[in-house]
Amino acid sequence: MLGGGILPAERCAMFEELDYSRTSLGELILRRRTVPAMDDACLYEVKLDGEFLMSSIVNESEIALGNLAMEEFGAADCRVLVGGLGLGYTAAAVLEFENVQSLVVAEYLPEVIGWHERGLVPLGDELTGDGRCQFVHADFFSLVDTGFNMGPGASVPSIYDVIVVDIDHSPRFLLEPHHAAFYDPAGVQRLAGHVAPGGVFALWSADAPDKAFLAALGAGFESVRAESIEFFNPVVDSADTNTIYIARRGGI
Repeated sequence: MLGGGILPAERCAMFEELDYSRTSLGELILRRRTVPAMDDACLYEVKLDGEFLMSSIVNESEIALGNLAMEEFGAADCRVLVGGLGLGYTAAAVLEFENVQSLVVAEYLPEVIGWHERGLVPLGDELTGDGRCQFVHADFFSLVDTGFNMGPGASVPSIYDVIVVDIDHSPRFLLEPHHAAFYDPAGVQRLAGHVAPGGVFALWSADAPDKAFLAALGAGFESVRAESIEFFNPVVDSADTNTIYIARRGGI
């Protein structure tokens, strides 16, 4: 299985900007730089609207998100949806499981999909070269609200065995205000309708476990829990903790 840290080992310039775009969420920048303190390894970073969004050196909890969701589901064949592509660590973790028959990755920003298709990020070739993996340019939250109706000429399944989401910073710290409805009990119930009986939903959060969101998950799922993922964050040079929410539907 995937491990945390920079992947794969490579060398790069001291600093270079690989891509720049103006998006509806603000300025999106992909850059790469050398990390002398880590044997001159190559670090990929993403900034959105002036703030650091993600980094290839801080990926333990993103990998744990995919691993925990798949381990919770078990060994049966399954269809998986990942909401949010980013640098691809969660999607790659999911694809490590041989029982994954298909993986749809819904990403709101086409530029991020382009990074992978153009081989600008470390896992791009791995994800695009796996025939089970399909990138879809779509707003995950709108897909849930519309019953996965993508309009004429495009379609994705509406029911999945496993749905994994890593988009907002947390259920309270959102990238867009309209995401808020997804995290209340009615939103959770809409989502649960797209999870097959016995299926699993998993969500990443940068914050500590949220009792209100755990209660909301209980409106749509039979069992729910929050797991704390502890790791060392070299970006801030200290220990850090993220949360993974795991929920399972009844029915089997």
